Amino acid sequence: MASVKQFQVTFDCADPERVARFWCEVLGYVPPQPPEGFATWDDFNRTLPPEEQGSWFACTDPTGAGPRLYFQRVPEGKAVKNRVHLDVRVGTGLAGEERLAALEAECARLIPLGAVRVRLLPADDDNESCLVMQDIEGNEFCLD
Repeated sequence: MASVKQFQVTFDCADPERVARFWCEVLGYVPPQPPEGFATWDDFNRTLPPEEQGSWFACTDPTGAGPRLYFQRVPEGKAVKNRVHLDVRVGTGLAGEERLAALEAECARLIPLGAVRVRLLPADDDNESCLVMQDIEGNEFCLD
């Protein structure tokens, strides 16, 4: 049997730090400490060549349970639907109106952060309701 591997989830984006800080707020993640010898990430970035400044940012689960999220600047904009997305599990174990209320409450918290509500996928015979949203650069995710 293969051993479980650690992994990170990587986002291509235009503004890595802005998108990373959005996801820190969504998930309760934190940015890592700046490299040794630097008081802030801005101090570190100023030591890089101009084309590399702000080219990436990361955030981590402070409990160590979740994967690291890595955000890298790419020149092209988002053109099509994500092939992979995050499901933010806010309604686990809930059903019906109680689940919808939890999804709506989280949606209301995220919209002021820059998230966009796309559509509600109502419960059917196989699945509970979920709420499709977009982050601040249009990457889809679900409140599940």
